[in-house]
Amino acid sequence: MTIDEIKQADKDLIWHPFAPLINPFEYIPVKSAKGAKLFTHEGKTIIDAVSSWWVNIHGHANEQIADAIHKQALELEHVIFAGFTHEPAVRLAKNLMTILPDNYSKIFFSDNGSTSIEVALKMAFQYWYNQGAKNKRKIISLEGAYHGDTFGSMSVSGRSSFFEPFFPFLFDIETLDFPTEENFDKVVAQFDQLTSDDDCAAFIFEPLVQGAGGMRMYSPDMLQQLVAMAQSKGIICIADEVMTGWGRTGTTFACDQIEANPDITCISKGITGGALPLGITAVNSKVEAVFRSEELSKALLHGHSYTGNPMICAAANASFELFEAKECKDNIQRIHQRHQGFMEKLKTFDHVENIRLQGTIVAFDLKGFGETGYNSDARKKIYPYFLEKGVLIRPLGNVIYLLPPYVITDEELDRVYEALLEFLEEN
Repeated sequence: MTIDEIKQADKDLIWHPFAPLINPFEYIPVKSAKGAKLFTHEGKTIIDAVSSWWVNIHGHANEQIADAIHKQALELEHVIFAGFTHEPAVRLAKNLMTILPDNYSKIFFSDNGSTSIEVALKMAFQYWYNQGAKNKRKIISLEGAYHGDTFGSMSVSGRSSFFEPFFPFLFDIETLDFPTEENFDKVVAQFDQLTSDDDCAAFIFEPLVQGAGGMRMYSPDMLQQLVAMAQSKGIICIADEVMTGWGRTGTTFACDQIEANPDITCISKGITGGALPLGITAVNSKVEAVFRSEELSKALLHGHSYTGNPMICAAANASFELFEAKECKDNIQRIHQRHQGFMEKLKTFDHVENIRLQGTIVAFDLKGFGETGYNSDARKKIYPYFLEKGVLIRPLGNVIYLLPPYVITDEELDRVYEALLEFLEEN
């Protein structure tokens, strides 16, 4: 197809996510990609500074992951996971157990971040149901949370205009104020009150960083206290590590920075290096024990057609090997240190505020560009500006953030930093 045929057919036939059907932006056909760079049909090179929706941690077209997928596709492309198993899934489960808390005991496979949350919620509700505690229905979530787009994950997310058409169909939850240095004593008191009744089933949270909520960050000490409080009352704690996992906050999982371990951990995005979709819901032995029965009524009756797909598991195993290598750990630290230097330059601009850093994520707010979130008009100015400069940045309203693949070079990072500084000088 010619470039014009691709553009026209896309416009005529494809419904893209998170955008109106009459879109002010033209969708850019990408022909290929390598490392941190995207290459368009028209010969333009774009540095992927957001890891293509936070999934691509080892760079595009990674040969080790591609080889693993190819080899597995020739051997076993798929088999029903109800009644069968295979080596790639078993190996992935064993690999994950080496980086999850010691008391974790089971891995449940699904398709993406949202479904990993759906599974976690069903596990939490059924954890109490299996014990006859049918009054345990309350879910507590942090204000501003975003846990996905399926109905359960929407229900435990913040009630913003983003989900407004679906408000009548979502189940009710209790919302805890987002913790800050200024309000934390109040948050603790609020949390204590919310958990004082005997009806609380679970506390779900994005550890240390709320991604889609605006890259809002809070400290490990705060998270530690909240999780410890919840667990002291027997409440199931669910960590949404979909974005924060795989080194994004500087440690393998964000919860590695606290002493208390969540009961359930949801994993996706970077798990396959961005090659194929996969969701994981991992649980500790406490949760597993309540489901250990021959009775079908106590089983988790949930599954997907592509659960445990061998090719996806092979990709995840290859990504795991890359992640565990010293080179990847060094790159994470290198990016963190480079971001620290960039932050000093950001401090010289009066219209930049709330500069923050966690691992390989650096973010800041722009004054005079409206509010945080997808409904802000800020994206109409910021997004095309950087594409013109050859940099992919998707602002969250007035929040600009960088979350690059770990293979991004210093030269590529410098180009991204330069583009940001040019924007700030011009605006």
